[in-house]
Amino acid sequence: MTTAPSTTTDEAPQPAAPAPPKNGWASLRPLILRLHFYAGVLVAPFLLVAAVTGLLYAGSFQAEKLVYDHELTVPVGEKKLPISEQVAAARKAHPEGTVSAVRPSPEADATSRVMLSGVPGVGEGHALAVFVDPYTAQVRGSLEQYGSTGALPLRTWIDEFHRDLHLGEPGRLYSELAASWLWVISAGGLALWFSRRRALRKVRGTKGRRRTLGLHGTVGVWAAIGFFFLSATGLTWSAYAGATIDELRTSLGQATPSVSAAAGGEHAGHGSAAGQAGDAAHGVGLDKVLSAARAEGLGDPVEIVPPADASSAYVVKQVQRSWPTRQDTVAIDPADGRVIDVVRFADHPVLAKLTRWGIDLHTGVLFGLANQIALILLAASLILLIVWGYRMWWQRGRGTSFGRPIPRGAWQQVPPQILVPLLAGIAVLGYFLPLFGIPLAAFLAVDILLGEIAHRRGRRSYGTPVA
Repeated sequence: MTTAPSTTTDEAPQPAAPAPPKNGWASLRPLILRLHFYAGVLVAPFLLVAAVTGLLYAGSFQAEKLVYDHELTVPVGEKKLPISEQVAAARKAHPEGTVSAVRPSPEADATSRVMLSGVPGVGEGHALAVFVDPYTAQVRGSLEQYGSTGALPLRTWIDEFHRDLHLGEPGRLYSELAASWLWVISAGGLALWFSRRRALRKVRGTKGRRRTLGLHGTVGVWAAIGFFFLSATGLTWSAYAGATIDELRTSLGQATPSVSAAAGGEHAGHGSAAGQAGDAAHGVGLDKVLSAARAEGLGDPVEIVPPADASSAYVVKQVQRSWPTRQDTVAIDPADGRVIDVVRFADHPVLAKLTRWGIDLHTGVLFGLANQIALILLAASLILLIVWGYRMWWQRGRGTSFGRPIPRGAWQQVPPQILVPLLAGIAVLGYFLPLFGIPLAAFLAVDILLGEIAHRRGRRSYGTPVA
C-alpha cells in the first residue's frame, strides 16, 4: 500500500487521519504539489545552467559591439565604393577559401562583411568574416563568425555554452531537458499559488519558510508567461522535439519557403567567364546582382550568396531580424542578372512567421536592447526562484536536514474519470517531448520501487496508510 497526503494550510501536506475520497481540484492538488516539488529539485540544476548562460547570452550583443568596435564600425565617408571593389580588397588580404556570402555595409558607419568558407583553422559550420571599410576598401580585420545573426567569437562562445555546454550534440540534451520541463514546473507553480488562500500569499509581515514561499510564488506568477514562451520557443530548435515540430509544420504545409536557386534559360551555365562557381565575381558580378535585388525592393541589411555551381543562381536575402522583420529573398540568374524567383516574407505561412518571430524574440534580436533587457530580467527571475526553491526545501527540514519530501500516494486520491484522461494526455505529451516523458517515467519507476521496498519492510516514512 502507498500513502496519501492530507491538505493543510502549509504548502507541505502533513500526516493526518485517512480522509474520504476527494473530487476535482482537491484530489489533484497533492499530485501537482508532489510533481512540482520533485521536478523542481531534480530539474532545477539544468534550469540554473540554462538561466545563467542565457543571461550571459542576452548581454553578449552589447558586449560584442564594444569588444569588436574596430571591426564593426568606420568613420562615415562621402560615398561607398561598389561592393565588388570591397570584395576584391578582402580577397587580396585573404585569398584562402572561397566566398560564401557578402553583407554590404547596412549603415553609414558600418563595415561590409565578406564571409569565406573552407579557410584552414576555421571551425566546421563557421566562416571567416573579413571586415572592409566601404568608403576606402581598407580591410579592418577578420574574425570567425557563426550563424545567421553573424555572431562573432565572444557571442559564439556564449551561444554554444548556452546551447550545448561545448559538448556538441550530446550536450544539447541538457537544454532540451530544461525547455521540456520549464513550462511544466511553471504551470504547476501557478496552479498551486492560485489555489492557496489569499491570506497565505502575503509576503509582508512574514518570515521563515512562509516568507520564502511568498517571494517564490509572487515572482513565479509574474514571470510565468515569459517562462512559457522561453520553453516553447526553445523547443522549436531542440534536437528531438524540434525535429517533431519541423515534421508537423511540413505536414501542415507551414514550412518556411525558399527560393529556387537553379539558374534557368538558354544562358544557364554560360556566365562563368568572369569567375568560377562559388566565386563572388561569377557571371554578371556582385554590383549588377545587388542592383537587381534593390530594384525588387530588398533594402538593407542584405546578404548575397554566390552561385554554388555553374547551374545555380545568386541568392540575395534580407537579414533584418529586428522589428519590423525583413526576410524577402530573390534568386538572380548570373548570366544576365534577371530575377528568376522571389519569396516575400509577407507570403510565408503563419507558423513559419511565428517560428521566425519566436526564435528571434528568444535570442534577443527582435526588439533589440529592450528585448535583451527583458531576457536578462527573466533569467535573473529564474535564478532567484531556483535559489528560493532550494531554500524552502531546506526549511522543510526545520534546519536539521535537507527537507522532507512530499508524501507518496497522491495519485490514489484522484478519481478514475480524471486520472485516466490525465495519464493518456501525459503519455501523448511524453511521446512528442521525449525529454519530458523519459525523465518522468524514470522518476515514477524509481518512486514506485522505493515505495514497494518501504512497504515490504513494513515501514512508511511519510503520510498515512490508505485503506
